[in-house]
Amino acid sequence: MAAESPLESLQEEATCPVCLEYFTEPVTLECGHNFCRACISQSWEGSDTAASCPQCRETVQQRNLRPNRQLTNILELVKRLSLQAKRGAGGDGVCERHQEALKLFCEEDQTPICVVCDRSRAHRAHRVVPIQEAAQEYKERVRAHLKTLREEREKLLGLKATGEGNCREYLKQTQTERQKIVSEFQQLQQFLEEQERLLLAQLGKLDEEIVRIRNENVSKLSEQISHLSELISEMEGKCQKPASEFLQDVRTTLSRCEKGKFQQPEEISPELEERVSGFSQKRIVLLETLGKFKDTLTSELERKRGESFGAYRQANVTLDSDTAHRELFLSEDRKSVRWGNTWQRLPNNPERFDTELCVLGCEGFTSGRHCWEVEVEARQYWAVGVARESVGRKGEISRSPDGGIWAVERLDQFRALSSPVTPLPLSRVPSRIRVCLDCDRGQVTFIDAGDEAPIFTFPPGSVPGGRIRPWFWVWDTPLRLCP
Repeated sequence: MAAESPLESLQEEATCPVCLEYFTEPVTLECGHNFCRACISQSWEGSDTAASCPQCRETVQQRNLRPNRQLTNILELVKRLSLQAKRGAGGDGVCERHQEALKLFCEEDQTPICVVCDRSRAHRAHRVVPIQEAAQEYKERVRAHLKTLREEREKLLGLKATGEGNCREYLKQTQTERQKIVSEFQQLQQFLEEQERLLLAQLGKLDEEIVRIRNENVSKLSEQISHLSELISEMEGKCQKPASEFLQDVRTTLSRCEKGKFQQPEEISPELEERVSGFSQKRIVLLETLGKFKDTLTSELERKRGESFGAYRQANVTLDSDTAHRELFLSEDRKSVRWGNTWQRLPNNPERFDTELCVLGCEGFTSGRHCWEVEVEARQYWAVGVARESVGRKGEISRSPDGGIWAVERLDQFRALSSPVTPLPLSRVPSRIRVCLDCDRGQVTFIDAGDEAPIFTFPPGSVPGGRIRPWFWVWDTPLRLCP
């Protein structure tokens, strides 16, 4: 017979001699022997004679039962060593309670058990099968799920690859268009610069021609003015002389006066005037052409913008008073809401927000594309967006997609309530926001209604299916729905 191993000897020492199981609440008698508290109490039950040790039959005092804490600690070590030894030997594992191999599976509790567990009250009435049989059955079920999951993964991978391929193609197209736009505008800019240089050069030549004529005329006129001034001075002197002296050679004097008449300077030729007028006409035609080009470009951009957002149907949103927090005051037409810092006596119905200063729109959307605009006055402490119909109404709620809310807010900073929160470092905070909900794509876009600039977009698929309603959070800033 093979010698006992140290572990087996230790297990024997940790076994109660009455129940032959590991000690449970071990106690020590006066004689030094150890028993489970329940085992020794049961062995003394109904005995008329003095209590004695079941092992050595020595008479003992029942009240002198002492808990053996050291044995309790040693017992835990023995259990762990036994468990490690059985696990090291392989197999289907070991029951931590009974230190027996886990050879059975309880289908009601969905857990492996040992043969001792099977006979216990906890599992006696349950349906139990061999663990290998259960493992085979559940493996087949898991494999069936795995097949479905792999198929779904392949579909998603295909969609991902298709989406990435489409995005790459779109990016190539946008890059090509970008290059075309840059090239065409460079050509347009080059053409305008050439026209500018040509017109300015021609105007320069005209300037030179006009200055030459002016200088020649000024020179001639100055010469004639000087000559006439001398002649006038001479004639005035002759007129002061005596008659006899004045009349001497009077014919020559008259002849000189007639020769001193003013000669017209060279005028600007009609051809030169036409050239100047022609440049003015060219400038007007060029400006008209550029103006038409600008109008056409602006119209085309507006059309493209309309294609992007024109398909959204303008929703006539009103506020749902049954959902408004008791400190929120709605206008009579239910188009505006403000915080009153006063608790209104309103019924605490299930639809009403009781902690957060929120209110929903009456309208709910399940399909299509819808938009509405909200005036926020470019102040702080507000949030606008959309929420699931089932969004939490009572207690603290999470203002995030996890909580069923997709919105932008203004507290100390302007940010999108994404997961995680996304700061929006805009040059200015909009005073009017357009909320665009695409139910079919599961997407929400926020637009600055003032200059049509995009603010933030929750990408497609962010908003799950179901009924979606406009959502508002108000504190310091009144909010008003635009007509």
